[in-house]
Amino acid sequence: MTIIIFLGSLMAAMAIGVPIAFSLLLCGAALMWHLNMFDAQILAQNLLEGSNSFPLLAVPFFMLAGEIMNAGGLSRRIVNFAMALVGHVKGGLGYVTIVAAVIMASLSGSAVADAAALTALLLPMMVAAGHDKGRSAGLIASAGIIAPVIPPSIGFVIFGVAANVSISKLFMAGVFPGLMLALSLVVTWWWLARKEHITPPPRKTMAEVLDAMRLATWALVLPFIIVFGLKFGVFTPTEAAVVAAVYSLFISTVIYRELTFAKLVPLFISAAKTSAVVMFLVAAAMVSAWLITVANLPAQVVELLQPLLDSPRLLMFAIMVLVIVVGTALDMTPTILLLTPVLMPVIKAAGIDPVYFGVLFIINNAIGLITPPVGTVLNAVAGVGKVRMDEVTKGVVPFMIAQFAIMFLMVLFPQLVMVPARWFY
Repeated sequence: MTIIIFLGSLMAAMAIGVPIAFSLLLCGAALMWHLNMFDAQILAQNLLEGSNSFPLLAVPFFMLAGEIMNAGGLSRRIVNFAMALVGHVKGGLGYVTIVAAVIMASLSGSAVADAAALTALLLPMMVAAGHDKGRSAGLIASAGIIAPVIPPSIGFVIFGVAANVSISKLFMAGVFPGLMLALSLVVTWWWLARKEHITPPPRKTMAEVLDAMRLATWALVLPFIIVFGLKFGVFTPTEAAVVAAVYSLFISTVIYRELTFAKLVPLFISAAKTSAVVMFLVAAAMVSAWLITVANLPAQVVELLQPLLDSPRLLMFAIMVLVIVVGTALDMTPTILLLTPVLMPVIKAAGIDPVYFGVLFIINNAIGLITPPVGTVLNAVAGVGKVRMDEVTKGVVPFMIAQFAIMFLMVLFPQLVMVPARWFY
């Protein structure tokens, strides 16, 4: 009955158009009423405590870093460097997109920000070169979702807080899976582009490649600073977010000089608005998470999944399918916040490594950003690139299938995640 009240109130609120954060609060209030413990003061206290977390400070700083990088010229120089490296091969602009996406993912951690920047910079070039517009937009969208997997990742920060799992370990464990997702896009793009008759631009000379690398050096240094700092304990993930924001601000205003202090005000406002939405979602979800614990919902879920506890792979397969279904209707952040407190007791009961689960859970949620109809990244690419939604959806399908295949390969072979992860941390 408790599960029915929880899901029923949440789905009913969302069905009538209540924003997700307020739906979560209504769901919490319904659970409190069902448990005969409704108290507005307790609701307010848990709402405030939900966002009162030091690790969550990383979210606004990574948001700010992404805004500064896109406006300050870092993203453009990364694209130019990728163009100099691989732009001359057959289908080169697609490989440029993937290489640029991986580098940008290691800077901001925001899928929407990276996808929007790549769309603005690369989609017109791909269309002008003769590539199909929908397919190109689909590639950019699927490349953009690498951002929540490769550190620094906002998704890992939120999951780490909700699940009480080391964010540093999650960051390090996400490096190799993120590169595998990128490799799946390379193979898929090669397969789709092999029959195209598009003349690529001429190969850049070594001098031009070195010049592009020189111009992008300041941007390329940041990922190494973050990974080195986390691996050797120089700073925490939250402090890494501050380092990323301050570093990108310094490079954009002092080195590249593309940002003036007058231009910074809109960037700060934009980052603050986006951060406020995420933090309010987190706070509202923490109310539901507390009530889920009080109502003993995790124990009921564990009991329901008892037959699968002896087969971790089968359990992970079932959970991944569940997350895929939820991801078609909910955005990444609410999915993480809703499912984490319910699924973590199941994962622990089955003896599955929480870091391994966290990586696959975030990969699944990241792919959910390009699954219709909600797909936030799909909407961002369609809006920025002025592409019809049905075109983007059709174009993203082969890349999405390739990324799901990689995810389920990791379900079958956990060593693909854990062996590189142990080396990194």
